Amino acid sequence: MFIISLTYHKSLEEVDAHLSAHVEFLKKNYAQGVFLASGRKNPRNGGVILALASSKAEIEAIIARDPFYIHEIAKYDIIEFTPSMTAPEFAFLANR
Repeated sequence: MFIISLTYHKSLEEVDAHLSAHVEFLKKNYAQGVFLASGRKNPRNGGVILALASSKAEIEAIIARDPFYIHEIAKYDIIEFTPSMTAPEFAFLANR
């Protein structure tokens, strides 16, 4: 599993100009079962995506198609982790 932390390094006006395309990117990856949760940081200086993939290289390839990445809107930090405990609804994620 991966936590993808985005930090904007452009203005919110530029973020908003590419937001619709970014949302479409998110929806596509939800449909493919890669993204599990996402949302804005508070304060609004970036976002977080929880993802399920076989490797960091796969996540990097996916991120490369994000309009925020293509237009250099955000910096991406990728944290890989192995869930060892979950709420019952997310048991399928443990010990992957």
